[in-house]
Amino acid sequence: MSTSSDPRRELIALFDEMGSILELLGANGFKVNASRKVARVLEDMTGDITRFRDDAKGLQAIDGIGKSSAEKICTYLQTGSMPDFEKLLAQVPEGLLAVLEIPGLGPKTVRAMWEHAGVESVADLEKAIADDGLGDVPRMGPKTIANIADSIEFLKKAGDRTPLGTAWPLAEKIVDHLGSRPGVSRIAFAGSLRRGRDTIGDIDILACCEDAPSLIEHFQSTKGVEKVLLAGDTKCSIRLERGIQVDLRVVAESAFGAALMYFTGSKEHNVRLRERAIKAGMRLNEYGLFTDDGEDEPPQNRGIEPIASETEESIYAALGLPMHPPELREDRDDLESVPELVTIEDIKAELHAHTTASDGHLSLEELVAAAKARGFHTLAVTDHSRSSVQANGLDEKRLLAHIDAIRQVNEDTEGITVLAGSEVDILSDGRLDYDDELLARLDLVVASPHVALTQDPKKATARLLAAIRHPLVHIIGHPTGRIINRRPGLSPDMDTLIEAAVECDTALEINANPQRLDLRDVHVRAAVDAGCRISIDTDAHAESHFDFLRYGVITARRGRCTPADCVNCMPAADLHAWLKSKRP
Repeated sequence: MSTSSDPRRELIALFDEMGSILELLGANGFKVNASRKVARVLEDMTGDITRFRDDAKGLQAIDGIGKSSAEKICTYLQTGSMPDFEKLLAQVPEGLLAVLEIPGLGPKTVRAMWEHAGVESVADLEKAIADDGLGDVPRMGPKTIANIADSIEFLKKAGDRTPLGTAWPLAEKIVDHLGSRPGVSRIAFAGSLRRGRDTIGDIDILACCEDAPSLIEHFQSTKGVEKVLLAGDTKCSIRLERGIQVDLRVVAESAFGAALMYFTGSKEHNVRLRERAIKAGMRLNEYGLFTDDGEDEPPQNRGIEPIASETEESIYAALGLPMHPPELREDRDDLESVPELVTIEDIKAELHAHTTASDGHLSLEELVAAAKARGFHTLAVTDHSRSSVQANGLDEKRLLAHIDAIRQVNEDTEGITVLAGSEVDILSDGRLDYDDELLARLDLVVASPHVALTQDPKKATARLLAAIRHPLVHIIGHPTGRIINRRPGLSPDMDTLIEAAVECDTALEINANPQRLDLRDVHVRAAVDAGCRISIDTDAHAESHFDFLRYGVITARRGRCTPADCVNCMPAADLHAWLKSKRP
């Protein structure tokens, strides 16, 4: 049996690495893509992977996992090792995989450096550059070598992928900076950022402009530019001081929709759209949707007019499909069905927020005023419980006084209902931080894990199950406790937790703080499919934190969450009735 604390994560890493090794060995694209797809399927899996320990046929029933991959997974779960992976790994130098991580280096180039210059690690590559030892590598000129050296330095500084909450406002500023130029008629960011992924690699921006060279020049004046990586007539790439690469493409207005669709991705979604176009006798590319006349040369190069190209909506319509919001373009669903996803405007209540009574920066009155200004009909004040010493958690005496203060403010304030709540720690053994008598006095209980976040999956599952099943708990806050790029958090069996949450009518929270986004999107999807209630909360500690709501909503939309799935979208009477249903 695998000794890993989280065998699913280990398997994701193994199949990803297998894909990289296969690329380096020049394997055909089908094998490479099959390995990568298994990694993606495992990434989206929410249940306990160990249930498939002796069930290869059960794994094969999952789309994207073939017989060979299923056998590899079972072997790993049974023994903690994967002989096929180890045989593959033995065929390439261990350090070569790190070379593949250098920005701008693809597997063909890395393989050529390995074969022609003996490069087997990043250190080897740096030495080869310093010693002019890459001269025998095909298509390796001085400029290319200089760019590789620069990329190595960038990789040393860049670290992890950029969180959504860092990249989104930065992209907005750049779009505003460029959009203010005369002649810019359309501009938007694309890529994984537009799809709302929790982390992104770089920022892609598309624009239409009468004077493309002028816009390219203006782009290079963006605040915080560390280096201009590439500058052409219609494309420019810059690197910002904070290590993020930003790419600008100037496209024709008539093709803006097609380009936006293409560069938004995902790659897998685009492939499915192209396949649908081919079946309908059409051809789809970044310039538009065309009738397929059988010619090899691209239709746009021959002056052929597209069937649709100016807007994404027109292209989807021409393909006989509903418009797919960017958040749903991850190739997880059929193309025919698109639900009415939740929007920021649908959110009418904030059910997780803090004041200066614990670790917030707003007084009770200031928090209420900020929530009222946002148009919320309900605010739950949920300061930390006593075990969160680092967050100035409230002991029983302070909490009782706080409840009285909240009730008084509620009486004195018109236009919003203010609830007395608490974010109660789920202790490592599943007990809650206050006794039931005190919990029953609260209007709302958000139970959250804050400590022991490296528990093994079985203990974590039991711990969170106890909180879900507690009759006085309304919401499980940030269920895994992850911090993006800093800690993975707990890895419970989410399917089991979701089943219990549905049974007990307990909501699972999407914590909208961009450092958390927990529940993550795949967990949201599993919860929504099971009929589980979802709560989208900002966990506000300051007035500006209410702006985090957009990140929570984006994550919810990626999980196909509709207003009907979300307790924060309920009318006040319905929300309060649900809250009271968990009180004696």
